Amino acid sequence: MMEVAIQGIKGSFHEIAAFKYFGEREPIQTVECDSFPMVFRSFTHNKHCYGIMAIENTVAGTILPNYALLRNSDMRIIGEVYLRIQHNLLALQGQRIADLTEVRSHPMALLQCQAFFEQHPHIKLVSCADTAESAKILKDKQLTQVGAIASSLAAEYYQLSTLAESIETNKRNFTRFLVLQHKDTLISPSRTPNKSSICFHLSHRVGSLAEVLKSLSDNGINLTKIQSLPIVGQVWEYFFHLDLQFSEYDTYQKALQDIQPYIKELQILGEYREGVKHRNI
Repeated sequence: MMEVAIQGIKGSFHEIAAFKYFGEREPIQTVECDSFPMVFRSFTHNKHCYGIMAIENTVAGTILPNYALLRNSDMRIIGEVYLRIQHNLLALQGQRIADLTEVRSHPMALLQCQAFFEQHPHIKLVSCADTAESAKILKDKQLTQVGAIASSLAAEYYQLSTLAESIETNKRNFTRFLVLQHKDTLISPSRTPNKSSICFHLSHRVGSLAEVLKSLSDNGINLTKIQSLPIVGQVWEYFFHLDLQFSEYDTYQKALQDIQPYIKELQILGEYREGVKHRNI
């Protein structure tokens, strides 16, 4: 069975993203990881496994450390998943919202549901390492008067009651997940890529970034994301991470050649098909 390393445990949004990408193709076995660095370490034990890693959210923004993890690893992006994040208020069977004195979840989930809890000021919000873990703790310890914010899949796994559905403030709350594979096990994609993630270090020359962006535009490349990260040990110098969208692979290859005079240390982090925006289950 295909192994897929995820950040979090069963019922997490990472697992849902894994099912969305792989589940329709073949059965998968998720490998639970406590952190994103652990996801990358899982490849040292099994180069043939895959990984799922969140990279950005429409509400919280970019997860910057994950760019560095990717850039400094042997992992490559082979796909992406866009998932609508729907937060649900869960509790043990028989509990009501009025019974709750405390609700636990990941800090980001708590933040994204603030408007809902302003209507329930008697409830104390408590940070937990993972949305799904907060649900599992309720089940394992049979905690009464305590709720959790997690996915509907977590409610199913841990046999919890859903007291309120979709309590996130912003209903356009999507997370983009990257699908990863070790570079030594890559195979040719069945479909021609139409998206790429690259990074580079700019030359010390006035207007270098402008020249890069102009060259990409002249070749008809659509820039869907640009993110800068400081280079450790080199003051005021940066790596630039770009996501590129294109219709012709040959044109994309020409664009990469055209920007070479203006950049240093070009890395192609992945060439893949653009992901479909899914609702979560």
